[in-house]
Amino acid sequence: MSDEGSTATVNGRQNSRPTLEQVAARAGVGRGTVSRVINGSPRVSEQTRAAVARAVAELGYVPNQAARALAGSRTDAVALVIPEAEARLFAEPYFLDLIRGVSAELAEADKQLLLTLVRSEQERQRFEQYLAAQRVDGVLLASVHGDDPLPDRIRELGIPVVMNGRRSEAEPVPYVDSDNIGAGRAAVAHLVGRGRRRIATVTGPLDMYVARARLGGYRAGLAEAGHAPDEGLVAPGDFTEAGGRAAMRELLARRPDLDAVFVASDVMAAGARGALREAGRRIPEDVALVGVDDSPVARLMDPPLTSVRQPTERMGRTMARMLLHAVAGSPEDPRRVFPTELVVRGSC
Repeated sequence: MSDEGSTATVNGRQNSRPTLEQVAARAGVGRGTVSRVINGSPRVSEQTRAAVARAVAELGYVPNQAARALAGSRTDAVALVIPEAEARLFAEPYFLDLIRGVSAELAEADKQLLLTLVRSEQERQRFEQYLAAQRVDGVLLASVHGDDPLPDRIRELGIPVVMNGRRSEAEPVPYVDSDNIGAGRAAVAHLVGRGRRRIATVTGPLDMYVARARLGGYRAGLAEAGHAPDEGLVAPGDFTEAGGRAAMRELLARRPDLDAVFVASDVMAAGARGALREAGRRIPEDVALVGVDDSPVARLMDPPLTSVRQPTERMGRTMARMLLHAVAGSPEDPRRVFPTELVVRGSC
């Protein structure tokens, strides 16, 4: 709820309700510091906390949600934000497993889960306004792209946040991730061990760290096997089935002699399989196929898909637990990376 349009009595006059910016200016601190004080963050000195409290009192900052937060109460609600369209959310087993883990952990803590899709700049700004109104105790973020400012904006508001994945190797925001480099290396090592020589890859969108890491693992695996790099065997995808199909067609047109493909997700691998069959290629006799996620998609494919498993539901639980500890003022290690495991099936 916005503060605009509401009123408060200050020094006997009826004025517009003071804003967070005005409180910050009076206290001589930044807007984010005021938000951290309002949220009861432990990352604020007592001197700063006293200055903000004095500014709140002097300006008549209305004692609604903000004042209740200063008094230590909570909303008992956590937002899980996924910046993707509904079509991808419900088509991607990864998100469903993640939500299951988050939901289970929050339910055990008697917290409410608010699932939010942020698909545009307008929706991002609206969500920031929602956060500024103190509607949730913390935020979980999934599928964040490298240039997304939302994680930093949430921190500026003083709201605890934990990400699923990260934007870069040097991610400053707390996160839970899996060993995506190891996933690519394990997939390539397995393919090389099965005698494959011309191993291609379909990547995810390269503005996402997860996609770059899996591509890096693929390249590392080839180097360890003594295979020279060949950029003609690399095609970009977008973590959708249609994207996997298009990338596989591109690879076949460019390098029809390929005999294996590491695909950066099971959903894209399903699309790649369709393109291979359209081209008359048998799996695994002509082209071996490996995906990532070990999702139901992998188990239901024909032949069943060899895939790199990541503990998605466990990752969701860990994210939620880390966030709850941060909300309670006792943050855990801000970085957790889970190992992955290759699950061998009929596609390779």
